[in-house]
Amino acid sequence: MEAPTRRIAYDEVATPQIILRHNDAVAKLLKRCESLDPVSCAIVHPCDRDSLLGALEAAKRKLIVPVLVGPEAKIRAVAAAEKVDLAVRGDVDALMKGSLHTDELMGAVVGSRLRTARRMSHCFIMQTPAYPRPFIITDAAINIAPTLKDKADIVRNAVDLAHAFGIERPHVAILAAVETINPNMPATLDAAALCKMADRGQIAGAVLDGPLAFDNAVSAAAARTKGITSPVAGSADILVVPDLEAGNMLAKQLEYLGGAASAGIVLGARVPIVLTSRADPREARIASCAVALVLTRRLSRPAEITAPRKQAA
Repeated sequence: MEAPTRRIAYDEVATPQIILRHNDAVAKLLKRCESLDPVSCAIVHPCDRDSLLGALEAAKRKLIVPVLVGPEAKIRAVAAAEKVDLAVRGDVDALMKGSLHTDELMGAVVGSRLRTARRMSHCFIMQTPAYPRPFIITDAAINIAPTLKDKADIVRNAVDLAHAFGIERPHVAILAAVETINPNMPATLDAAALCKMADRGQIAGAVLDGPLAFDNAVSAAAARTKGITSPVAGSADILVVPDLEAGNMLAKQLEYLGGAASAGIVLGARVPIVLTSRADPREARIASCAVALVLTRRLSRPAEITAPRKQAA
């Protein structure tokens, strides 16, 4: 094979699509938080650069008053290397994960007075360019293989989060691989049971439907093609995944391939818990602290994170 001997030019060449990270929801959230007093937040074991500077950046934006909890010598060493000042001790209204593993932090929380009768669960608030409003994915970090009872609390926690952001009756899609009930697929049975629990008032303050495949939950056109009539299909505010693996992969795919902006929070304890990853960008850490602030202050209607639409009766 030989190289061309003359120059070749093309007028019409398909160029790759460029997707920019969509931070409108984060910007609105931070704007609304400007009028709020910062919340006192304990950062547990901030012994590396990212966990310490992330907390101090949130403090700089007046989202939190950081209280650093951990080995003093290690924390001071990181602070000295980065030339930053440290906070003083005090009572806190929120927790934030530092440079320790999630199971280490949550194990300590479960064994403390921070635990409540409700199952703790993690929620991602996400915004993608392809969906008209932010939405919640739960649970992607805490409950590995939740039981039906666990899932009921997971839904309740997510609904509480939606309420804190002014969504009076959030649309909750219980996800599975298919939209029909299949006795061989436990996720579809759990979805049906959760919907019936909502019908009987055991889960309140939201509109539930499931099982719904992901495409039906976020696309009204896909639901119509499959003959699905649902108030939730195509307008989900909350996506409840079958297990942690599904939720974790879905959230990370949306972030890394879909240009999604995200914030993460744990609910069900006596205080909000901010869970961050070493791979999280600065925006995600800041947004997670803002979510903790909103939850703590329990605003009736903070940032406009949802596009106007009619709520289901």
